[in-house]
Amino acid sequence: MKYLLGIDGGGTKTALCAVSLDDNEIKYAVTSGTSWREHGVDGVAGKLKEAAHKLTGGSINGIAMGLPCYGESRIGDEALAQAIHQEFPGIPIYITNDVEVGWAGSLALEPGINIVAGTGSIAFGRDESGKTARNGGWSEFFSDEGSCYWMGRKVLEMYSKQADGRIPKDALYDIVCRAFGIADDFDIIDPIHNEYMPYREKVASLQMLANEAAELGSACVLALYKEAVGELTLMVSAIKNQLNFLKTPFTVSYSGGLFKAGGFVLPLYSQEVERLGGKLAAPVLKPEEGALLLACEQFSSQNFEKVKKMLMEQR
Repeated sequence: MKYLLGIDGGGTKTALCAVSLDDNEIKYAVTSGTSWREHGVDGVAGKLKEAAHKLTGGSINGIAMGLPCYGESRIGDEALAQAIHQEFPGIPIYITNDVEVGWAGSLALEPGINIVAGTGSIAFGRDESGKTARNGGWSEFFSDEGSCYWMGRKVLEMYSKQADGRIPKDALYDIVCRAFGIADDFDIIDPIHNEYMPYREKVASLQMLANEAAELGSACVLALYKEAVGELTLMVSAIKNQLNFLKTPFTVSYSGGLFKAGGFVLPLYSQEVERLGGKLAAPVLKPEEGALLLACEQFSSQNFEKVKKMLMEQR
């Protein structure tokens, strides 16, 4: 029994999806993170082999994998690709950044743009001719605008300004004080330095405090959400300008924790996307399912529609 395999790599979680065209079986698995910057090239390649063989028994006709950081370092890309091909000898493999499999799942390989505003922010698009473009996702240190990490840092910035009296105090100040058990304003510095700054996901989780404050009418947080929407709109606009969409309106899909912020993001974002000539659409499939479709497109195109139908029917 031979499988096609799709892999959606991530910093903390990696999801796999395989299909056997012999018996029309779709199988899933999850393993830990596969960022080579965190786990090393050999560590990532070995982990991918272990997870893939556990899911498929090692009988694989082709793999498409989207991995974090891929496409961002020529030296790292070459080393990672070499290590992966050594672990999967003789198997055709398509390696790309995880943003492409996110797009592939969200739009089921239809032309359009997918934007992710989770821990980080990144966008990817493909037009009818097959031309692709990507932006964002540079680094939380100097980019990732509009992401949950960016929002978490902004929450702390607004708290410090409110504590100082540089801007008026509102619901955000009280919410942060309560969340950290603050008796003195400077009590927040130690936990942020020791428990949050080393961990991207924990900084990103602070955006939930923003959502709570927005529910209570915090003017500064409502302005932050508007700023975040503006940053995400710039990403869509930049990709649109690099591609040539024939369909009007072109489709824009989305994923990530920022879009779960009640009605403070999606309605405004939808308006901005429409202003650019697009139309917002919820994701169709999971990223690992998008990776599987990419594997079909690359290595078994005659089965693409069959596999797509199988995935869509089990939604």
